[in-house]
Amino acid sequence: MAYSEYLADRVRPRLKGKGELEEKKMMGGLTFMVNGKMCICIMFDKKSEEDKLMVRVGKLNYEELLNKPGSRPMDFTGKPLRGFVFIGPDGFDTEDDLDFWVDKALEFNRLLNA
Repeated sequence: MAYSEYLADRVRPRLKGKGELEEKKMMGGLTFMVNGKMCICIMFDKKSEEDKLMVRVGKLNYEELLNKPGSRPMDFTGKPLRGFVFIGPDGFDTEDDLDFWVDKALEFNRLLNA
């Protein structure tokens, strides 16, 4: 399995009613698009054998958000992509932590659609 259905089932209700929601299988995971823009992605990290989130947060609070538990730069190619963060399981295990990251993704998504 490329991503956790359990984690997808935790994310879906948090995005419901926040705009036009579309799910796309891409980048080896499940990407949630809100109003046509990439918002949050669920992936499985083969190296660590753990689920992770890829959260689109934008560049404004990027550095600050990297200090949150479980957060690290998104890096597919050896060069981090600013504005996107990977979140390990210790950053979204609790419902409050998952709420935090979904809220951050939706905050940036609203800026893209303003």
